[in-house]
Formats: sequence, structure tokens, C-alpha cells
Amino acid sequence: MKPAAFAWERPDSLPALLARLAEAPAGVKLIAGGQSIGPMLNLRLVEPALILDITGVPELRTARVEGDTLVLGACVTHADIEDGRVPDLTGGALRRVAAAIAYRPVRNRGTVGGSLVHADPAADWVSALTALGAEVEIAGRNGRRTVPLERFVTGALAVALGAAEILVAVRVPALPAGAAWGYVKHCAKIGEFAHAIGAVRLEPDAGLGRAVIGAVEGPPVLLADARPLFGGRIGADFAARFDAGAADLALREAGMADTVERHIHVTVLSRAVAAAAAPEPRSNTLPEAA
Repeated sequence: MKPAAFAWERPDSLPALLARLAEAPAGVKLIAGGQSIGPMLNLRLVEPALILDITGVPELRTARVEGDTLVLGACVTHADIEDGRVPDLTGGALRRVAAAIAYRPVRNRGTVGGSLVHADPAADWVSALTALGAEVEIAGRNGRRTVPLERFVTGALAVALGAAEILVAVRVPALPAGAAWGYVKHCAKIGEFAHAIGAVRLEPDAGLGRAVIGAVEGPPVLLADARPLFGGRIGADFAARFDAGAADLALREAGMADTVERHIHVTVLSRAVAAAAAPEPRSNTLPEAA
């Protein structure tokens, strides 16, 4: 099957893009890397009258550091991050996540902004950037607004974008000295969609932390205060204090009824905690045992 006919335009500035988006017919779609919308077009799951190619907007392809925040344009690719072509204030956490996304051809084309807007529950950036405490910048004809990622992703394949708005950038806070990061995903085989994701951003010196359980049916399950996972205290011994029962309770409260499914997610989260405690980076992809 091939896509239905559509018009294609490539605005060369953000004002031009926003203006065209505001006046465009209903059903207009944006394309950057095309890793999600391409298959949807071929299967005719979407049949837009117009596609706007946003890769001609320079602002969306740049990255910059603002104080202790990394600002990634929406069209920065996974490979840009993997290869170190953009700054990284996370001690390599972003590069390790990027390097394990699908396959290299996908990473060459796929974009951070596209991944977040598509909001696939199994997508790496949805869970990883939520754990890191990232925010998104949204632009429209009436100006810009900034939204925490956990409020931007409202459900499976659903985000808080208004009419004629686009995601223009992702704001990622730096990991402070002494912070620990762990990210593990469970896949049928390396490169495929995750069945479970666990991510933790822990600050033992401050006693603070965030934890995310991803690849669930809706948005990631976020524990913005991860202390209950560690007996109420996050210290240097956090790995030994991890409480699987508390993680299971969080999933039950989030509506996950299946015991086996909860066990898989709790196990993956526990391995993310162990990865955070490890002195050297570990692989963040766990192939399913044969």
C-alpha cells in the first residue's frame, strides 16, 4: 500500500512555519525524520492533505547550553546525540540512551522532538527525559510556553499540543555532581520496541530522586519523589535499599492489574537502580532470554 496524494511544503523559518500551520487545512501533518509518520502514511493510518517539512527551520536543528540547562532543538537527531555533535550536561546519560535506540539508520533520521510528539509509550526519550526532569518548549502564533514533559505526554500517542502549536525544543537539566543515572529497557531483541523501561535519576548527597516506569499502556509512571522506593531515604546505599514491593504498589495504583506484567516492570526498574549504582556505564538494553 502507498500513501494517498498530499501536498508538501518546506518552510525556511519558524515564523513562516507557524504562519503556514495556522492557515493550513485540517489534517495537516509535520514531518522531520519521518520514522513514525512514514509507516503511518504507507498504511494510510493518516491521510493528510498537506505535509509541512520542518527540517528547513534552522532553529529546530540547533542545540545550545543555557546555564545548567541543555536546549535541544526538536530536529536534533538521535545520532547527533550519540556521536557527540551536541553538548551533553548529563555525564553521558543522553549519549547512552541515544546509542540504544533502534538501529543506526533510524538514529540517523529520527529526531528527539518527533519521538516526544509521537509519544509512543515504548519510545526511549519519553521515559528517559521524563526521568531527567526535562521540559518542552512549545510555540504558536500567540507565543511560547514551557511544559514539564510529564504534563506534555498525556497518554499513549497523545500530547498537550494546541491547535497550530509545535514542539520547538527540549530543555534538559544538567545532572549535578554526585548524581546517579540508570536506564534499562527490556526488548524481545536488541533494536526492537521495549516491553518495559526503568529509569532513575538519583542524588544521594541531597537525598532526592526521580524514577520512571515506562513502556506501559499510557504515559510513563513517574515517581517524582522516589524516596518511597528506598524505604523513605535515598543515600549512598540506595541500591541495597531498593524496595520492589513499593515499586509494585506504585504500578498497582497506576492501574496495572497483571501480576506478571508488574513483575517484569519492577525487575527492569531494579536493574536500572543497579546500573545507577555501578561505577562504569552498563548496556541499557536487555534482550529477552530465549
